[in-house]
Amino acid sequence: MSAASVSIARAPVALALLVSSMVLTGCISSGGGGAGEPLDLTILHVNDHHSHLDAESTTLTLNNAAGAATRVGLPLGGFARVAAVIAELSTASSNVIKLHAGDAMTGDLYFTQSEGEADAVMMNTVCFDAFAIGNHEFDNRDAGLVKFIDFLHAAPGPCRTPVLSANVNAAAGSALSGRIEPYTIVERSGQKIGVVGLTVAGKTRNASRPDASTVFAEELPSAQGAIDSLGREGVNKIVLLSHQGYAVDVAMASQLSGVDVIVGGDSHTLLGPDSLKAYGLSPGGNYPTEARDSDGRRVCVAQAWQYSYAVGELKVSFDRDGVVSSCGGRPHILVGDAFSEGGAAPSAADVAAYRTQLDESGAFSVIAPLPAAVTALEPYKLVKDALGLEVAGSSADDLCLRRVPGSKRDSSRSRLGDACNLDPHVTAHGGDIQQRVAEAFLHQGQRFGGADIALQNAGGVRVDIAAGAVTVGKVYELLPFKNLLVRLTLSGDEVVSTLEDAVESVINGTGTGAYPYTAGLRFNVDMNQTRGSRISAMEWRDASGSWVAFDRARNYRLITNNFTAEGGDSYDTLKRVDAARREDTFLDYADAFLQYVKDNSPLSRPDTTAFSTKLYIETP
Repeated sequence: MSAASVSIARAPVALALLVSSMVLTGCISSGGGGAGEPLDLTILHVNDHHSHLDAESTTLTLNNAAGAATRVGLPLGGFARVAAVIAELSTASSNVIKLHAGDAMTGDLYFTQSEGEADAVMMNTVCFDAFAIGNHEFDNRDAGLVKFIDFLHAAPGPCRTPVLSANVNAAAGSALSGRIEPYTIVERSGQKIGVVGLTVAGKTRNASRPDASTVFAEELPSAQGAIDSLGREGVNKIVLLSHQGYAVDVAMASQLSGVDVIVGGDSHTLLGPDSLKAYGLSPGGNYPTEARDSDGRRVCVAQAWQYSYAVGELKVSFDRDGVVSSCGGRPHILVGDAFSEGGAAPSAADVAAYRTQLDESGAFSVIAPLPAAVTALEPYKLVKDALGLEVAGSSADDLCLRRVPGSKRDSSRSRLGDACNLDPHVTAHGGDIQQRVAEAFLHQGQRFGGADIALQNAGGVRVDIAAGAVTVGKVYELLPFKNLLVRLTLSGDEVVSTLEDAVESVINGTGTGAYPYTAGLRFNVDMNQTRGSRISAMEWRDASGSWVAFDRARNYRLITNNFTAEGGDSYDTLKRVDAARREDTFLDYADAFLQYVKDNSPLSRPDTTAFSTKLYIETP
C-alpha cells in the first residue's frame, strides 16, 4: 500500500471539512466495516534508526541442546530486515498502518556519505504512512531536513510519506515552509485514523542545529490542538507519533484528551517481556504499555528500540465509539540464524535449540533481509564500505557507551548489552568511550595550539567500541556529526558554570546527551543539590601530569566541539564567550579521534583516576 495519504491540516476548519469530504485519504484496506463499527488496527512501527542500515552483530545468552547457558553470536537488525518483517506482517493482518517515529538520520557512514539519501531510499522500500520529525533531522540545519524530504519524496510511484510535526513551524519564505504538516489522516476499512506528529522541542533547539527562525512550540498544547482539530473533522481514532521519549510519552498520555495510541521514539527504549533479561537484554517497560488519558480512557504506548534492531507490532481494538477496548502486540527483535560460539560454528543440535528458543520467545524474529531492499542499498553500501574498511587501530577492551552514570537515566543504551549496561564501573563513572573521546580532543588540542581541558557532551558519542580492530568507518559512526574543534579561554568560574549547565540540562529533562565528559579535569556530581552546588571536589591535571586543586581564579584553555561551543545541549555559558576568547581550530572532531586511535592503539578502558566523574550521586 502507498503512504500517499492527504494531509489537510493548517487549513481553516471549514475548508478542511470540505477537502476531507472530497479527497479519499490514505490507503483503504479491503474488508468490511464502516464508520461506527468496531475496528482492529495493526500499527507496525520503528524509530531512531539513525542511518544504521547494515546488519550488525550481537551476543545473546541461549541454552544449547544440553541445556547449558551459552553466549551465542548472531546477526542483529539491518534495514533490509526491517523491510522484510514489515512486508511479512502486513500480509498477515488487515488494517495495517506503518509509522516511523523519527531520527532517521545521523549515526553511521551512510549519513556521512549520502546526507540522508540512503536512509530515504530504504524507508521507501517500506513506504511508511507517516514519519515524525526527530531532533536529529535538524543536525544539518533546516537545509539538511529539506534535502532529506526531497530524497524521501523522490521515489517513483505512489509512495510519498507525510512528514509530520504539530509543533515545528518554519518561517514564511523558508525552504522548509510547507513541507511539514501537523497531522495526516489515513483510512482503514472505511474508518478514519488521525496521525499527529510531535517533536521534542527543547532538545531540538539546544541539541541540534535548526535555523534560528524555526519555531518549536510547546509539545502538550501543540498535540492537544492537533487532536482537537481532528475531532472537529469527525476523526475519533488518534495516534500520536511522538519523538520525545518513552517516559515523557507515558506521562503526557494522562494530560491529553482524545489520544488513543502513542507511538514514540527518542529514548531508544526497548520494550518487551521481562523474559528478555534471560537473553542478556534489559527492557525498559512492557510492550505495549497501557496508560490513561485525562478522561480515564485507555491509551496504548509503544516504542521499538533503536538502530533498525526491532519493529513494533501494536494491536489496537476500538469499539463502535472509537474508544480503545484493548492493547496487545509484541516487539520483533530482528535477528539472523548464522549462529557462532566463540567464533566457531555450533553443532546442528545446538542450532536447532537456539532457533527454537528464539521462535518461542515472543520477542525475537528470525528473518532474512528483503532482497529488494538489499538491492536498493547496494550502491550506497559499495561507497560506504570502500571508505570505512580501512583499519585505523585497535582496542584491547570493550569501550562501553553510557551517557550518564548511575542506573536511573540511561542504563540500556549499549549495543554490547548487559556486559556494559550492568557494569559497576560504568554505573559509577560513566561511559568508557565518551571519556576516551574527551582524551582524544585534549590530545589534539595540545598538538595544535595548546589546551588545558577538553569537553565532550555525552550524546555526541553514538556507539560503543568493541574489543578488536577499529576501522575508519567505526570512528565516523562513533562521531557522525560534521563538527570541528573550538578552543575557548575560560575563567575557572566559567568552567564550573559550564559543568553546571550540563547537569542542569540532564536534571531538567532537556536531554541526557548534555552530561559532561572532560579530559584533564575531574569532579564529583551530586544530582540532589541545587544549581551551583552539584559540582564539587574539582581537580585539574597540570602540565606535569599531577592532579592539583582546581583554581577558579585562573584561566583555562578548553577544547570542545563547535556544537557545544555554540551553546548546543544548553551549554549556555559557552555560548556567551566573546569572540576574543574563541578560536576555531578547523580540526575535524572525528579526525581528532581517528588520529588518537592511530597514535595510541591498542586502546584500553581509561584508568579510573582519569575519569571526569569521580563520584556520582543520583536522585532517589
